[in-house]
Amino acid sequence: MERQPQKIRLELSPEAEKYARRDAPRDVRLAAARGALPLPPVELATVLFALIHDEDAEVKSTARDSLETLPDGMLLSVLAAPAHPALLDHLAHAFAENETRLEKIALNPATADRTVAFLAGRPFRSLVEIVANNQQRLMRSPSIVDALGANPLTGRSVIERILAFLGVPAPERDEEEDSPPIPVEDVSDEEARAALEVVLGTHFSALVEEETEVDEQALEQGGSLYSLIQTLTVFQKIKLGRMGNKEARSLLVRDRNKIVAVAAVSSPKISEQELLSIAQSRAVGDEVIRVICRNKEALRNYQVKLALATNPKTPQVNAMKFINYLQDKDLQKLMKSKDVPTVISSHARRLLTRKGKL
Repeated sequence: MERQPQKIRLELSPEAEKYARRDAPRDVRLAAARGALPLPPVELATVLFALIHDEDAEVKSTARDSLETLPDGMLLSVLAAPAHPALLDHLAHAFAENETRLEKIALNPATADRTVAFLAGRPFRSLVEIVANNQQRLMRSPSIVDALGANPLTGRSVIERILAFLGVPAPERDEEEDSPPIPVEDVSDEEARAALEVVLGTHFSALVEEETEVDEQALEQGGSLYSLIQTLTVFQKIKLGRMGNKEARSLLVRDRNKIVAVAAVSSPKISEQELLSIAQSRAVGDEVIRVICRNKEALRNYQVKLALATNPKTPQVNAMKFINYLQDKDLQKLMKSKDVPTVISSHARRLLTRKGKL
């Protein structure tokens, strides 16, 4: 996505400002753009950043090269210093493939939230962890939560941490998991409903009241409810996932943002029949399926175990466990199925062979 140009006001010392002034002689600006200035690292980088916006093409190009090729020690000190947010944003995009430098920017309190949102989408697990641990940023910036939810490296523990920060109870855990669930503060249902009523307006009943009947067309991609949900912020979607009705959950569990989808499938209002339908779906994300795999109440239902065993999105270790509970007639179907990984169908065949059914 192309960044929108912004007006930037840089503060420089009188010594540094004389090199970056628009009315400074061209030869002074060009010499400064080469980076050989007797200035502290942050001021030098700020002068070079200012000259990147110079009207002269050669000055701009030279300043950019100088800024982005500063010695590593000097550059790392700039990335950790209270530099101008616009400078840090520029460097974040310039060094988008450099994990070490991006970590410094992510940890810098001077970095703007929009820059942290960009970092949250980068393919580096360390960045995901750093960003997800900053509760203040997560609480004030939906764009950061949105970026984390869309990042393939955002795993279960990070999703649970973010939901905990936002006041949503974490999904149920396996008995084998050692780490304790994250404690969360109670969220007022009345306050959540009131906030949703303001946001949803006339559609509040259709997405929150349980007894409301909604036309099936509303669940299609072009439906009005779907369109409305796409206008909500990630925070509003998470709140709706917890407080909404069946129709809302059926849309939200398929949201591209994993955090939103997990909040929906973890709703205290979700029914066993809904969980079965989701377990049978190929349209939901992997994290949603993993939540159901850890739901002990849902797994008491044979049909849920069958759905998970036959869903290609179920983690292999879980699918193999569920196969052991299947009846012979379902093992026969699974053995012949072309819609599951070979290892799953082969395991079904082995079980039938041990039972003497083949």
